[in-house]
This record gives sequence, structure tokens and C-alpha cells, in this order.
Amino acid sequence: MRRLIDQLSRQRRLTKEEWVTLIAGQPERDYLFARARETARQYYGNAVYTRGLIEFTSYCKNNCFYCGIRRDNRSVKRYRLSEEEILSCCEQGYGLGFRTFVLQGGEDAFFTDERLVPLLSEIKRRYPDCALTLSVGERTKSSYQRLFDAGADRYLLRHETADAAHYRVLHPQEMSYANRRACLRALKEIGYQVGCGFMVGSPGQTAECLAEDMLFITELRPQMVGIGPFVPHHETPFAREAGGTAELTLYMIALLRLLKPDLLLPATTALGTIDPEGREKGILAGANVVMPNLSPTGVRKQYELYDNKICTGDEAAECRSCLSRRMERIGYRLVTDRGDPAKGPGGIICTT
Repeated sequence: MRRLIDQLSRQRRLTKEEWVTLIAGQPERDYLFARARETARQYYGNAVYTRGLIEFTSYCKNNCFYCGIRRDNRSVKRYRLSEEEILSCCEQGYGLGFRTFVLQGGEDAFFTDERLVPLLSEIKRRYPDCALTLSVGERTKSSYQRLFDAGADRYLLRHETADAAHYRVLHPQEMSYANRRACLRALKEIGYQVGCGFMVGSPGQTAECLAEDMLFITELRPQMVGIGPFVPHHETPFAREAGGTAELTLYMIALLRLLKPDLLLPATTALGTIDPEGREKGILAGANVVMPNLSPTGVRKQYELYDNKICTGDEAAECRSCLSRRMERIGYRLVTDRGDPAKGPGGIICTT
């Protein structure tokens, strides 16, 4: 199976059948991780980029079967941060060395373009050296354009699965697999640095589903891919489903690093939730981003996408300090940098 891993490293693509062979058997794990680690080091050295995560609304119009803040969950305590609270999070994060802010929330109709545009403009006015990432779901192309013009640099929209039948397993009928893909393509056309991603081990997922994800990412060529294990939430239809494993999640991270060496690839909080050393293992499998939480501690437990989420009680400074120590123990360092993609080996701009 080393042949397929070497082929992926050289050609940056595989057939669906070849992807299934690698994913189903998870062969040569140590060899794959070593290749992925070496590739990440060629492009990014031992730098780990930090993103200051601001979870600014837990309201969501959608009813995704896996999500703890789904519309029909009547137990969750909803909140919205005010503009002043969001700006305060940015101020604190800037002081801690963050140069990327990620505004993430449910698909909340309250946050119209008329509310978001002035907020984004003010953040960019105050922190012109920072990148601004949005993760607020499906919107119209004209809305995406307005937010881009206001200063948003990046947009995260996880596609969740690139298999149409599997998408229907995970989402209610009113949500459209075709629209999710169209949104990602619109974001690319506008000029965002685009991130997609999927859950590992979600109900109904097969090696064939994951192969479709890899083919879609090969086609889309995003700058970022966020993956993490499926972790059940007790107030969803998937409450009794088995969760995803750290082992397969780490394996997919390593495959993604070889598929697209210049990816910005997070070691996610979900991975740290199911394995106490999950984020360190993610970095050692080829990831190069971590996302400490800048949200006020008073609301973090209310943004509960899945059960037992870690770091909900830590102050922002504690999160960053803890992650810094964790990265240093494995030979990496958190850096104060926007962490833009497309740095090739030795810092050369990579256009492939």
C-alpha cells in the first residue's frame, strides 16, 4: 500500500477505487503519518497557526440531525453576542497575539447583511493586519459578495458529505446538497479563501462516502479543510449513534495533507474532545492550525454542537497558553501570524 501513498504524494490525486482501498483498510499508518508530517514541515516548518474563535450566535434555522443547536432542540439556551461583545472578544484576542478572528454561528436570520457589514468593516478598521473568517452557513451569492466587500477574507462552510444519498441521511428534506455545493463554488468565484470539510464517522458513512469527499476536495481545491470526528449530542436524533474515532480522523488528516500540501488543516476541538491528546496527534498527522475559543466564558456551554466539548470554562488566555505548552511538548510552536495559505516549500508561493 505504500505505492498508493507515494502515488498520492507525487500526483495529488487518486481514483475513487484507490481512495476506498486506502480508507477502508487504513494501511501503513506510521508511514503515512511520517510522510504527512514531513510534507507539512516542508511547507510550514514547525509553525502552528492560531485562529481566535468567536461563537457569536447559537440561534439556527436549520434542523441538522447531528447538531446540538438544531432548531428543534428546545433545551439549548440561545444567545446572541452584541456588536460590543464581539469587538471586545477581538480586542482581547489581538492582545493575546491572534491575527485571525473566526466569527462562527448558526444560520441566524437576525444577522442580516445590514447588521454584519458594519461589524465586519469596524473589525477590519481596528485590526487591518488581521484576517477575518466567517462561518455562518448558506447565504445568497450577493450576500457573500457584500460580506467580502466589507472585509471578510475567508469563509468556512463544511460540506459535511459529498455523497448525495448520505447528505439526506444527515439533513432534513428542506436542506439541499446541491445548494451547499453551489455556495462553496460561489465563495470561490468571489475570491474568498474557502474552507470546506466533513465529519468522520457520521451515521451512514462508508469508505465510499469518504472517497467522494476526497474527490470533491480535489475538484474544489479549497484553501482550508476542517474535519473532525462525529460526536453525538444527547438532544438530537443521532443521540444513540456511535461516534467517530480518533484513529480514522487522524488517518484522513494525513491523507488530506498529501492530497493538498499547502492546506490550512485544523486539529479540531472535537478531536481533542474524544482523545485527551487529540490535537497534538492531529498536528503530528499533518495538521497545522488550532482554534482557541475567544467567546465569553458565560456563553460557551450554550454553543454545544456536541456533548462534552472541552475548554468551555477556560478564559481565552488560558486556552492559548495551554495550547502553546502542548505544541511545544511535541516540537511545534504557536505563531503570531495571519497564517495565509499557499506557502510552498521554503516559503515559496505555491500556485498548484
